[in-house]
Amino acid sequence: MDPNTLAIIVLLGSFALMIFLRFPIAYAVGLSSVLCLLTMGNSLNAICRLMVKGISSFPLMAVPFFITMGVLMGKGGISDKLIALANACVGWMRGGLAMVNIVASYFFGGISGSAAADTASIGSIMIPMMVDQGYDADFSTAVTITSSCEGLLVPPSHNMVIYATTAGGISVGSLFLAGYLPGALLAGSLMVGSYIISVKRNYPKGEPFHIINFLKQLWISIWALLAIIIVVVGVVGGAFTATESAAIAVIYSLIVSVFVYKGVNWKGVWKALDECVNTLAIVMILIATSAVFGDCLTKLHVPDLAAQAIVGITDNKIILILLLNVILLVLGMIMDMAPIILIATPILLPVATQYCELDPIQFGIMVVLNCGIGLLTPPVGAVLFIGSAVAKRPMEKVVKATLPFYLCMVITLLLVSYWQDVSLIIPKIFDDYKPVVAGLASILLR
Repeated sequence: MDPNTLAIIVLLGSFALMIFLRFPIAYAVGLSSVLCLLTMGNSLNAICRLMVKGISSFPLMAVPFFITMGVLMGKGGISDKLIALANACVGWMRGGLAMVNIVASYFFGGISGSAAADTASIGSIMIPMMVDQGYDADFSTAVTITSSCEGLLVPPSHNMVIYATTAGGISVGSLFLAGYLPGALLAGSLMVGSYIISVKRNYPKGEPFHIINFLKQLWISIWALLAIIIVVVGVVGGAFTATESAAIAVIYSLIVSVFVYKGVNWKGVWKALDECVNTLAIVMILIATSAVFGDCLTKLHVPDLAAQAIVGITDNKIILILLLNVILLVLGMIMDMAPIILIATPILLPVATQYCELDPIQFGIMVVLNCGIGLLTPPVGAVLFIGSAVAKRPMEKVVKATLPFYLCMVITLLLVSYWQDVSLIIPKIFDDYKPVVAGLASILLR
């Protein structure tokens, strides 16, 4: 057997076996890389160098800052303010609390950037509230977990930063802008599905819309929403990099949480930072071990072989895009989000750009949305488990209630995959008016 073929079998086979045996993903990635290097007869001295090189990236420094910002804002009582704002916007509709849940997730996702944090924070408030108002508990949980995926698309999402770094040469600012419309489209599709079910089951309406109440809630929530404006306007306008904007956002979120909303004291801040360190340890070791795994893939020309295998099935772009989505969805069912981005991007991005003629930014939105759907599917659906635990409902019943919302998410995924402007129209508009945006950013952030 050819040595390269044997090394590929060892790398991918041992990785798949360890995933099946439920090894921690970082161990599976690292150990399979070590076995591959030993099979190729390479020295293991390079492992430490590659791991350090993998995390020694200036753009990647934005990841810990964005995670810290999300945890601080989540602990600072932001959820209540955003739920009240969402209620003032859409609570008047049939199934109003379901609509509030979806819109609040869109707002909160722009702060936390985490579907798990969204589910735990908003779900703990909204699910009991919906059940008290006569909504089915499984329906309430399904709305909560599916709408939480909006936060993966809406900036500032640290997963977007990981993708931009892994793909190489992609503007984080453009990727941030590209997520707004797909996130809104996902929210809209979920709202349509919720409305149909609410009408069928005669779920209640909320209070009528009042502009005074809306403006009042907007004023209360403006401090939370300004964090997003600082990050996005600053990055897109060129006032500072994604890493610098993330650091500024951490300081801003600390001030807002402690002194403005007063949702957390200094003791709570230390507990929040402890939670951040635990999360960051997992993320950074994944990035480090994935750097070694990626180096093995490159040396063995796995991306080229994967491209030839996929293109060998068909040269039809429509079917190729569908195949990419199926691959990502299957990976999402068995792996967490960050490792999928780190491992699958170097393999599938060349296929997407060369053979499917997809823009790297559009493909990034596809990857993130596919991974988001994977977070809701057994057997490794982390957000599905969190939602079931928060609602104290059996996972099987929650999955059954989520089926109509899976359809809404898949429709959104297909629109993102086949309609390029869904992802690229906003970045294109900002590119056309970049000097104006840069000028405004320098004035606002001076």
